Amino acid sequence: MEEFIGRGFAATRLDDIAKRAGVAKGTIYLHFKDKESMFEELVRIVIVPVVARLTALPPPTGSVRDLIEAFAGNFLKEVIGTRRGDLVRLIVAEGPRFPAVADFYYREVVSRGIAAMRGLIELGIARGEIRQKDLARYPQILVAPAMIAVIWQSLFARHAPLDAQDMLRVHLDLIFGERRTT
Repeated sequence: MEEFIGRGFAATRLDDIAKRAGVAKGTIYLHFKDKESMFEELVRIVIVPVVARLTALPPPTGSVRDLIEAFAGNFLKEVIGTRRGDLVRLIVAEGPRFPAVADFYYREVVSRGIAAMRGLIELGIARGEIRQKDLARYPQILVAPAMIAVIWQSLFARHAPLDAQDMLRVHLDLIFGERRTT
């Protein structure tokens, strides 16, 4: 992961990965057919479990908003400002030049997350928690603050720190209505 994040996908060489790992380059080929398959396995180990936790959630007993807030809180803790966030930024930056990598990431991560978000949105609509029915057509809107936070962290945080948790709260207020304080 350090090699990919430090050098980018294009510039990362298996020789450098082998050197960092303290193994011969041939050892890598015992486990991976090429750099792309190694990167895919990295994503499976580092990112896919975060999304898997969302897709494996039991039916919510509380509000849909509570469930989304809990997941988003974990996402912010486990991704924003961590090496996972760096990996997501790498995919965003280099995905257009490496469509196979972007396709893999879409299949393994994005499509699963979008399906889970759509399911939560549909549940929220059915329960009357979400009034805007078209949101189910665009679940990307629900996760947009998380993606903005990932990108903002690497590009602009030194100029203007972002309170991602508060931004998420404002975003969810727009979708669900403001929380009533007692």
